[in-house]
Amino acid sequence: MIRIVEVGPRDGLQNEPVPIPTEAKVAFVDALSEIGAADIEVSAFVSPKWVPQLWDAKEVFEQIKRNEDITYSALVPNERGLERAMEAKADKIAVFTAASEGFSGKNTNCSIDTSFERIDPVITRAQAMNLPVRGYVSTAFWCPYEGRIAPEKAADVIERLADYGVTDVSVGDTIGKASPDEVKALLDIVLKRVPAERIAMHFHDTYGRAPQNVVASWEYGIEIYDACTGGIGGCPYAPGASGNVATGTVVRTLRAVGADVRIDFEALESARQRIIEYLCNAGAENALAQGEE
Repeated sequence: MIRIVEVGPRDGLQNEPVPIPTEAKVAFVDALSEIGAADIEVSAFVSPKWVPQLWDAKEVFEQIKRNEDITYSALVPNERGLERAMEAKADKIAVFTAASEGFSGKNTNCSIDTSFERIDPVITRAQAMNLPVRGYVSTAFWCPYEGRIAPEKAADVIERLADYGVTDVSVGDTIGKASPDEVKALLDIVLKRVPAERIAMHFHDTYGRAPQNVVASWEYGIEIYDACTGGIGGCPYAPGASGNVATGTVVRTLRAVGADVRIDFEALESARQRIIEYLCNAGAENALAQGEE
């Protein structure tokens, strides 16, 4: 059965230019709790200096209505982030690195090796407290600063992260430029080192290839997919990365090839309308306010 990791509240909202109030984020998470996703990434415990949109991660966690059948997770960059996530009672945390030095430098201001040095104590502490840990590998196919990433290089980073014992490694097409052939080339290498059940795919739909890449991954036995209701978002440190693949697109694509995806489309559409309408209205109000200045 397919497992959808809904990343809209974190990856979807993190790059929105208009400030989003806490209550709107809480309402979005609560609406997503009705769609049938097993995992919802609620927010990130990162410095507001770098990602101002997610300044209220603790408040959001405190106010959402939790469903005991859903895992509510948070992205954390370091031990301080872990402490804050634990205070907020996150069910799971996610750590991150990259397959390209250029992106690692822009995103975390450090090398790939240093990023592992940072997350090592985070993973160790979390696992000691039986707190599940997920791992992200960004720019696994293309980097906005280095271009095409060799699949062997990306596979080395994925395997290195998997060796920490994380529950799953999310393989990111951060700028949405991967092709199905490139997805297959990477999985040909990765799946010889890491079991398919521990690999998740995280596609952006910048070039319209995400549905094809989802199918290519499914044909290789991948059953975990990150998706974002409304197809919003993108990484603030990856130019051209706008547009996570929409949850509805992933679900329709997988069902079309016969996969078992248990998502409530009516609830999903309600959640989509809620956040899209808010963002459109907030954007219009912001434009109006700027015009009056």
